[in-house]
Formats: sequence, structure tokens, C-alpha cells
Amino acid sequence: MKKKDTVNVILIGCGPHARRIYLPALRNLKQVKLALVVDLESEALTVRNAVADLETELWLIQPFAGELPSALKNKLSAFVAEKQIDGVIIATEPLVHRAYAEWALADELNILMDKPITTRTDVTSNLDHARGILQDYYALLDAYNDLQRKTETVFMINSHRRFHKGFQFVQDQIREVAARTNCPVSFIQAYHSDGQWRLPHEIISQKYHPYCFGYGKASHSGYHIFDTIYRFYKAAALPDKVADEMEVVSSFLKPNGFFTQLNENDYQSVFGEAYKQVNPWSEQQLREICGNFGEMDVSSVIALRKYGEVIANFNVNLIHNGFAGRTWLMPGVDLYKGNGRIKHESYHIQQGPFQNIQVHAYQAYDKHDQNRGPEEQLGGKNHFDIYVFRNPLIADGDIQPKVYKYSDLAGGQAGEDGAAITMERVKFKVVEEFADYLAGRKLKHQVTSQIDDHVVPVKMMSGIYCSYITGQRASYDIEMDAIRPSSQHYCKNGSSGALV
Repeated sequence: MKKKDTVNVILIGCGPHARRIYLPALRNLKQVKLALVVDLESEALTVRNAVADLETELWLIQPFAGELPSALKNKLSAFVAEKQIDGVIIATEPLVHRAYAEWALADELNILMDKPITTRTDVTSNLDHARGILQDYYALLDAYNDLQRKTETVFMINSHRRFHKGFQFVQDQIREVAARTNCPVSFIQAYHSDGQWRLPHEIISQKYHPYCFGYGKASHSGYHIFDTIYRFYKAAALPDKVADEMEVVSSFLKPNGFFTQLNENDYQSVFGEAYKQVNPWSEQQLREICGNFGEMDVSSVIALRKYGEVIANFNVNLIHNGFAGRTWLMPGVDLYKGNGRIKHESYHIQQGPFQNIQVHAYQAYDKHDQNRGPEEQLGGKNHFDIYVFRNPLIADGDIQPKVYKYSDLAGGQAGEDGAAITMERVKFKVVEEFADYLAGRKLKHQVTSQIDDHVVPVKMMSGIYCSYITGQRASYDIEMDAIRPSSQHYCKNGSSGALV
């Protein structure tokens, strides 16, 4: 690809995540020109303020469902041709990811798209919609592969843990032990808590990471966890031991269950009579309104089989309303950071009798724009510890366990100064890599997290919903090439690029 001094991009969706990550990242990339921002008319004031310092066009549109309205599609395509747009960042409500991605592929644009790849309304209650998550993926993958036969582009999914040096280090440890012992990953336990306390009236009204559209935690941050455990498993993908089938069993805690955990009397006990002023609904009304809302918490067992026998189990526990720092009634302005959100995340990875790796990342407070001293210690905003236990046969005499902090792996970054949130720096790297490809400074095979390496986590996500609806196991074949080293895709002009 020819190197460019300047590349032109479009940002579609300027919500809390985009304002926190994409806009600052793009401001710091001098070679990137943000030519256009698209968002909803209902967000006009917030978005105008967010882009006031940028020389960019702003289009405010009405919401839509399903396909991209023809007038908007034609207007976008004309803009792409006139301004010579190189790429698009899709950061919208995931219900319209497919519509914007199909338009971008038709216009031969490079794409960086937020997770999840797609979701559907009512995926906790409509089996066709739950299955549709996987159908959406294949439709986009087919369109992308068709485009590669004509010209080379990238379609990146912003699953940012793939860019995180801590998670990369864990994969390296797994690969090393697999090479030395021929032992695959045999068990993974994954836990993620958003640490948010969303009050009943907010469960009904909030449209950011919503429940009111019939999807929830698995479609919010849950996709990151599905992708991470897939990458851990793939790191030890021994050709004769790779699973060929996946079974998923799941259980959800939905809003009506949450209303039993904490009822109206409990809230009045905590907040006093002021609670009545923010919640206009009775408990019975809440239950009637929220009957088909999305899931708040998810517990799932994902069994991997080969020759009909289980060879590995993944336990996945995803919590929305976990330990939080909220003490107030009205939600904050920023629903992405602050607002009492305190994240906890952990993994236990077993590699037979040879290795156990544990990842622990536990925050203790929600004011992440403040520095409170040693931020990589337990409770700090950048806490991220890795414990590696190895069998004496392969420990090479080292005392067990070996303990690593993120700063040990990142050349001192994210250390005691606590200047920034590690995960946000990682997210900036995603945008930088996208820009580097657009500018010709990275080759396609060097680009991380492309769409063709996401079929397994998409199947996990779709299967979790299908299992919940049917009350039975959801079973899927596992495409072997998705786990083994990737294949080559060839363009008509003879150029090729290995997809990660």
C-alpha cells in the first residue's frame, strides 16, 4: 500500500465511549483528518460540544431500525467519494452495526467497529433473533471476503484486550508450555463485573448499554470476555487436540430477578423518602414493563468437545450490578466512566498438570481521572496482576509462583504515577493501528483483531442467548481454521495478505 501523509476518516456514533476514546485518540494522530461525525439529533448539544474544537462536519440524523435509509446511504457515499475517505469508525448502538458495516463494505472502506459485531432486539426471548447474531456475522464476513477479491481492506473489531500486553503475555506463557508439554488449555474460569448500580427507573430509561431493547450484559462488555477466553484457548491450539464442537449452557439474572434482590422498601431504607421522587413506578409496574428486558448477569458453562468427548470447560460469569461506589440517587452525566462504576475482572487458566495462570484486576474506587498514589496496587485503577504456577518438571528451578504486574511487561508504563487508565491507553493503540494501516505504515498481516478471527466468540455469544431461551444446550461446530494459523485471502490483482 502506498504511504500517505494524511488519511480521511468518518466517525459514526459519538456516544460516551467515542467521546472518551475515539475523539482524544484522533486528536493526537496528526496524520488523521476527521472529516465527518454522524450522530442522532437527540444528542445534538452534547456532540456539538464534543467536536467544537475540531474542523469536521457534523450530521445529525433520526434513529432508524434495520437497513440504512436510502437517502442517508446515498449522502454518505457521495461524501466518501468527494472527500476521498479512507476509513470509517463505527461506534453506534450495536443494533445498527450491520447496516453501517454493509454500507462501508459496499463503498470499499476500511472499517474499525466497536464490539459486539452485532446484536438484536429481544435476544433473550426471540430464538430467531438470538440465532441472527451468528447470521449477521456470516453475512458481514462473506461481504468482506467478496471485497478482498476485488481490493485489499481491513475490517477491525475493537476487542481491545487483544492489544493489551498483559493478555498477550498470558498467551505467550500458554504457547510456551504447549510447545514443551503438548498439553492444551483444559479449563478457564472468567469473571467480569462492571461494578455499576443501576436503579430501577434507570433500567427502564437508560439507552446507553441498555436493557430496554431486550439485550444486556452479554452484548455489552460480555463480548470482550468471550473473545479473551477464545484467544487463551487458541494460544495452545495443538493440531491433533483442537476441539471440533462447542456446547453452551447459560443462566441469566434479568431485571425482575434484580427487583427481588432489592425491593422498594430496601431502596427507601437506603435513600430515605427521596427515593420516591425518582422512581414513579410500583414494583408490579416495574415487573410488567421489564418482563422482556435484557440480561443483567450471565452465568454460563461452555464445553469444548472432540470426538464427542468434553476436553475443556469454560466457566463464564458476567455481572452488571456488582460491587460499586455509587451512593447517590440521580445518575451522573457520564454513563461510561464515573457514576460509581468499579470494575473487577479475573481469569483462572489451567493447562493440565503443568500450568495455572491467574489474572487479577480489581479496582476499589470509581474516580479514575484522579490519581491516588500507587495505581497498579490492589484497588488502584490500573491494578493488573498475573500469577504463573508451573509444575517442577517445567519450572526450571524457579520459585513458584512467579508474579508479574502490567508495568513489568510494558516497560514501566502504567506504573506508580497512575497518569492514565491502562485500558484507555490500550484502546488508543487500537485507533493508532487502524490509522497506521490507512497511512501505509502497517501491512495487512500486521493488523490485529480482524473480523475473520471472531467466529468462535460470536458463536459463544449467540449460543448463550439460544441456550437461555430454549433451556437446553446450544451446540456448534468449531471451524478448525478459526483456531489454527490463519489462511491467505487473495485479491484479483494478485496481492495477498494474511489475516490475523
